Amino acid sequence: MREFNEEMINFIDASPTPFHAVGEMAKALEAKGFVRLDECEPWKLENEKGYYVTRNDSSIIAFTYPPCPDKGYTIVGAHTDSPHLRLKPNPVTKSAGTIRLGVEPYGGVLLNPWFDRDLSLAGRIVYLNGAGERCEKLIDLKRPIAVVSSLAIHLDREANSSHSINAQTDIVPLIACGEEFDFESWILEALGESGGKLLAHELSFYDVQKGSFLGINEEFITSARLDNLLSCYVGLKAVMESKTPMMIACMDHEEVGSDSHVGAGGTFLEETLRRIAGENFGSLMRRSLMVSCDNAHALHPNFPTKYESEHAPLLNRGVAIKINSNQRYATSARTQGRFVQCAQTIGVATQTFITRSDTGCGSTIGPITATRLGVETIDVGVPTLAMHSIRELSGTEDAYGLYRILLKIGEF
Repeated sequence: MREFNEEMINFIDASPTPFHAVGEMAKALEAKGFVRLDECEPWKLENEKGYYVTRNDSSIIAFTYPPCPDKGYTIVGAHTDSPHLRLKPNPVTKSAGTIRLGVEPYGGVLLNPWFDRDLSLAGRIVYLNGAGERCEKLIDLKRPIAVVSSLAIHLDREANSSHSINAQTDIVPLIACGEEFDFESWILEALGESGGKLLAHELSFYDVQKGSFLGINEEFITSARLDNLLSCYVGLKAVMESKTPMMIACMDHEEVGSDSHVGAGGTFLEETLRRIAGENFGSLMRRSLMVSCDNAHALHPNFPTKYESEHAPLLNRGVAIKINSNQRYATSARTQGRFVQCAQTIGVATQTFITRSDTGCGSTIGPITATRLGVETIDVGVPTLAMHSIRELSGTEDAYGLYRILLKIGEF
């Protein structure tokens, strides 16, 4: 379990954006013999082989072939994106003798923890090279270049009482002193393409602090992007090691609604399954199970009244099964029973999570995928504190427990 968690932390550290996460997953799959497919080309699938395909380099689907004749696929769903600060297209602003880069919050980001952090920049650049050819390249500066500084308490005596954050004016990262700054030249030089011309970028700030074990017994994992790269890693390990037919679908844009050509609301997963199954698509979906893996809210010891008392998952006490009567989660009694039977058989604990009846409930790619494919689905997740913060926390036992269940559930 320690090795599993160390590898997971390394994967998350190497994946500051969805583009980097998909790249890391592709490398791991190819090392295990999985073959890359191209959506624009015909597919010739061979029995007992593994394949993967990407879209936009920010979503990835991997699967073993063929599906099981009587049980179809175990489809593990997760998402590659996390809430963060995204660079604006024309980001440079100047104030008080400093250069700043304007940002836009991506998803439901918890803004307070972004103050006073050492921030770096990563993402994708589209540019013309010296020969006038349009190119794309990933970039990760890997060093602290920016900070969002807090206002000193001497100037805001009420800061510890209540403090709202203006997303337009309060969280603009500072990068340099001076009056002049050519962003295009700077980013192209960092890319190693100083003779090129910048066309567009998708760049995100991230905290350079690496993930680590925490606690006097090192029983916690603290890191950025646990939601939901933790689940991506668990699904990746499972599909590479499973003895039963399995598929993983790690999709972008979940944190902003999934409605895009690379999100769960798009066609990527359905089109992939139709190419695998052909005219048997409907029957394949009737036989398959979707396990939507997305972190669950662990009971916070400082704020217990925010939770439904009988359904508040604890850290290191098992995988949380998410249930919502209004279908914000796609779990049914049938899918829950199958999951629990598997977990009990192999000795892995499970818990249940529902939100308080007087509190709104979030959602996942589970209901979206169940609706689009007509596949039976269960929503599960590893209990996590500080979800959507720049640094989240989970237990060391729960991700590994989920991995063990995913390896076996195709047998039930």
